[in-house]
Amino acid sequence: MPLGEFELIDRFFREAGCRRGDVVLGVGDDGAILRPPEGFDLIAVSDTLVEGVHFPAGAPARSVGHRALAVNLSDIAAMGAVPAWSLLALTLPRADEAWIKEFAKGFSLLALEHEVSLVGGDTTRGPLMIGVQVIGFVPHGVALRRAGGRPGDVLCISGTPGDAAAGLALLAPDAAAGAISRRARGDETSRVALRARFEYPTPRLELGRQLLDIATACIDVSDGLAGDIGKLAAASGCAAIIDLERVPRSSALAALVRDGVFEEREALRFMLAGGDDYELVFTVPPENREALAELEARGDVWVIGTLVEAEPGTPHVTVRTEQPELQRYLDALPSSFDHFGG
Repeated sequence: MPLGEFELIDRFFREAGCRRGDVVLGVGDDGAILRPPEGFDLIAVSDTLVEGVHFPAGAPARSVGHRALAVNLSDIAAMGAVPAWSLLALTLPRADEAWIKEFAKGFSLLALEHEVSLVGGDTTRGPLMIGVQVIGFVPHGVALRRAGGRPGDVLCISGTPGDAAAGLALLAPDAAAGAISRRARGDETSRVALRARFEYPTPRLELGRQLLDIATACIDVSDGLAGDIGKLAAASGCAAIIDLERVPRSSALAALVRDGVFEEREALRFMLAGGDDYELVFTVPPENREALAELEARGDVWVIGTLVEAEPGTPHVTVRTEQPELQRYLDALPSSFDHFGG
């Protein structure tokens, strides 16, 4: 006999995540009762993942569960906050116990790692969609925002952009037979690494908290590096310049370009407009460069550009390069993913 809604919740989600002392009442009632700490601001974030839009049809259930929580934790990280509680709205075409078990495992393992408690949600029948809300907290008045950057601040990134977009291309190759054949080549270790960057992104929560004392503004890279930097610059009332030669490229992506799996311009498109990396982009003022240097020395972050004064009629973000033959291509790149913008 197939599981009913309440049996499904009880079996797979009642104990998901960690047990926190600040949860007075969790899964199983009309609402959760939570006890936030004194002297902290609450941070609430929400994301929805739709099959065929945010992940390929037939994607591993454990990966889907991991990503559903990770993309929200990344938003928490971008504000320098600590995650605490989550809510899950799960729409399923059918009650497939094996799929749900793996989904719950992917969600729960990441929740346990970051001490997040699942405190409520909903299940319903329909096309596969996952809605997650995460609530966290940050000391009063210090949360990072997109607004706050100033001309002269340097632009930094926490990792190598483009890996997730390349990983997705490997998971869902182009329809052309030649493209499929090309995607099948290359070093398998690099291929696995890039697929993992898409399927199991790492939210940069520890770094986000470190940035509270260093950064003036922050955003996570979800829709594309150039586009998300443009959003930060616009919110800060500035313009941004990205120096292409300073944007880090992973060894895995570089290897597959050398192997002919990806063309060089394709790799640049992944890096600048691909999205789904969930790295942090942030700005640092001149007076905090010494603290930034410590992060750079550990290999945690890279400086990739700067904020400048916004000029009327000019874009919020410009990618410049030392290679003149590439500039026209870079100028024509879409800056980020937009669900309704085409």
